[in-house]
Amino acid sequence: MRDEEQFEKFVAGRADALLRFGYVLSGDPHDAADLVQEALARLRGSWARVQRKDDPESYVRTTMTRLHVRAWRLRARERPTAEPPDYGGPDVYDETSDLSDALARLPRRQRAVIVLRYYTGLPDEEIAATLGVSQGTVRSQAFRGLARLRGELTADVVRRR
Repeated sequence: MRDEEQFEKFVAGRADALLRFGYVLSGDPHDAADLVQEALARLRGSWARVQRKDDPESYVRTTMTRLHVRAWRLRARERPTAEPPDYGGPDVYDETSDLSDALARLPRRQRAVIVLRYYTGLPDEEIAATLGVSQGTVRSQAFRGLARLRGELTADVVRRR
């Protein structure tokens, strides 16, 4: 099978999973689509080299995470839009879940650590290498992020009673 066919087969088979990963990482379906598109474009340029390794999906996830981190380092946290958000209809992603809301309120680095640790199951050393921080920073960000998630989710449950 030619490189191009192998790449297309990889994209067809893993695009949905990568989009879900991007959404959990960024908290926004549009940012997730942008992350996937940019990461796959970069993968295409390196496909001959990357396919010889064990896991091209890991390469794409690492690229997506680095792109996400770079984006939030370069821009402010506000998201300017031409129109106010529409919260009326259901979306492809479950943006209304308590966990999604709580994740969206976490600082970006804490969210990235939580997603990489618990969604993808990466060990602390790989998370540290991906984010360009120390393993101690990964552990402290995970601790703070989990504490904040627990507090917010507990507060939501208490408010509903």
